[in-house]
Amino acid sequence: MTVAASPPARSGRLRLFAVLAGLYLAQGVPGYLLVAAIPPILRQHGVSRTTIGLLAVLMIPLTVKFLWAPLVDRVRPMALGHRRGWILPTQAGTVLAIAALALVEPTDIWAIFAIGFVVALLTSTQDIATDGYATLALAAEDRAVGNAIQGGAIAASVIVGGTGALVLYEHAGWQAAVLAVALVSTLPLVAVAFMPEDAGTRTAPPPGPPPSLRAFLARPQAATALVVALTYRASEGLVKSMEGAYLVDAGLPLSWIGYLSGISAATAGLAGSAVAALMVRRSGTSGALLLLGVLRTLCFLLFTLHAAGQITGIWAVLGAAGFQTLIRYMEIVALYSLFMAVASKSQPGTDFTILACAQLVVYLGGSMVAGAIADRFGYPVLFAAATAISAAAVFLTVALLRRLDQPARQCGG
Repeated sequence: MTVAASPPARSGRLRLFAVLAGLYLAQGVPGYLLVAAIPPILRQHGVSRTTIGLLAVLMIPLTVKFLWAPLVDRVRPMALGHRRGWILPTQAGTVLAIAALALVEPTDIWAIFAIGFVVALLTSTQDIATDGYATLALAAEDRAVGNAIQGGAIAASVIVGGTGALVLYEHAGWQAAVLAVALVSTLPLVAVAFMPEDAGTRTAPPPGPPPSLRAFLARPQAATALVVALTYRASEGLVKSMEGAYLVDAGLPLSWIGYLSGISAATAGLAGSAVAALMVRRSGTSGALLLLGVLRTLCFLLFTLHAAGQITGIWAVLGAAGFQTLIRYMEIVALYSLFMAVASKSQPGTDFTILACAQLVVYLGGSMVAGAIADRFGYPVLFAAATAISAAAVFLTVALLRRLDQPARQCGG
């Protein structure tokens, strides 16, 4: 269990929140440039959909970064501080890599792929260091707020790195768009100066072996949280990956789907994260995940009934899709608060990263098989399976959280 940081003064808390906002924003903006803005730009230049699909490989560092997370917890690469020593060079490298995109043509897919993979590696490593810092620096009562800031930063990253880059590209061209993203990505270089690592945010020297995956698995609380991470969101990839295809097959225009995606992500990321922080503080992690899981299951049930023809009209399923986006952002706040609560002080970056990767891997796993299930058995079976898995995961999660001690279960308040 993480030893909670002492509640800082109000000015210190606000500074910490601002630092985390800058770090998470500049971490997400390059990613959404790669996965949201660059694919349609490539397609406009005639690059094949098969080639564009290869950009999905850039997700690999995000799913396997737990492999080098112990190194980030063990090694202090620079004298200016443990976490700062990782964040400064990785973010500086990210800025230079994004700026290097201005030197290649938007049709040079292999150069973009190579630079993009470097960016993915750097931002993944910066994420480990940032999450480790946040886990140590946030007091127990501030974890939900800190993770709400992360959710809001992700939503802002969609707008800046995705939508903003596309708009700028259309009006000013490729070089202006990528250089603007590089400029935004310099934010952490300013934030680093305001994140001193005092006694409360330094990694404690472990009394036993150095940080490792084995040390994580040896702790019962961490192992229990890992099961939660592997099960709670197991149903979501089944629905989310096929949501757009289903709406197209239901007759919804592509422009409507685009508006739904952009508007729901922006509003859900900002509003949903804030609401989730309040929910976790008042009801605890267990109560928040129970309520959100039930609401998610009802959304999936609505998809099932619509696909089976039991509910007609498009507005019901549009509402379910938008509400499910809201729920997803709120879940992240609750889950990440739990992950911070069970992370050890001796290897916070490793513990948090393992749990975050676990829930991402199971989400992507569902996304990979969803299309095959829909093709073979149809949308009603796919959505019904997701509904059943979601309901089972909620009950399992609540049962598992009861096994954790009171601080873990009430990590938000």
